[in-house]
Amino acid sequence: MPRPERWLVIDIVSPSAELNGLLAEGLIASGGTAVEEQGDRLRTWLSVQDDADAVAHRVRRRLEEAAGISVRVDWAWHDDEDWLAKWREGLIARRVGRTIIIAPTWVRPEASPEDIVIVIDPQMAFGTGEHASTRGVLRLLEHAVPPGSHVLDVGTGSGVHAMVAARLGAARVDAVEVDPDALINAAENVERNGLAARVRLEQALVDAEWLGAVPDEYDLIVANVLSQVLLPLLKPFRDALHGGGSLLLGGILQSEAETLIEAARSTGYLLVAEDREDEWWSGRFVAPSRTRSPS
Repeated sequence: MPRPERWLVIDIVSPSAELNGLLAEGLIASGGTAVEEQGDRLRTWLSVQDDADAVAHRVRRRLEEAAGISVRVDWAWHDDEDWLAKWREGLIARRVGRTIIIAPTWVRPEASPEDIVIVIDPQMAFGTGEHASTRGVLRLLEHAVPPGSHVLDVGTGSGVHAMVAARLGAARVDAVEVDPDALINAAENVERNGLAARVRLEQALVDAEWLGAVPDEYDLIVANVLSQVLLPLLKPFRDALHGGGSLLLGGILQSEAETLIEAARSTGYLLVAEDREDEWWSGRFVAPSRTRSPS
């Protein structure tokens, strides 16, 4: 298919960082080729030659139906460029914490023998270390994986947290993701990094029912998802953890952190470490030992 002579570039301002993922999905569903995130601004490129106002109206309506909020959509025509190449130019190998390096496939990072290098083929820059929430979880993960442990990665996305856990010494990591496209990308990344024997991928929604089927199963659970998803799962997470196991949570705005910390404490967790970057907060909790009622 020949490349278009021009692209319709759509810009929106997200009213809340927690809506960025949902709005990005809406832009892709509207025909966007990729989504670039710059602070609270999201941008995508559409290969259309239709009336720009009509296209912008359709995009705005889709986003407002998906997010339930009013969204301003700005647009401009741009001459054809290799947008994917320009986007890739902005992605670099990132050192996170002391030993973890996340690198896109086209970059060869400088690394020492003790470094953990994870090579990612990124999709829209999510799960590559470009997001502060991803980095916060990785920094906490670096000190949270017991050797030979069994780990659950909830909403694995690109698989980056699952792969780092495996490289840090986990014997088995169950990496669960509801999005089939993300799971395909995760499978490619796991294979690329030689971790298919220790990282088991599953397409599923991790909810109370799913967790109820794996009682006392895990030494560590990692969940980098929105706080409104995490809150109702605190007790199911606890029941899926060994007593004394760790729960590592991310995807939480700093403005929401105290609410989540208080809810976790009331469920019996002990906060033992936290990480803050930009507006994002991540925390590691230790699960209480449980006294089971007689059957």
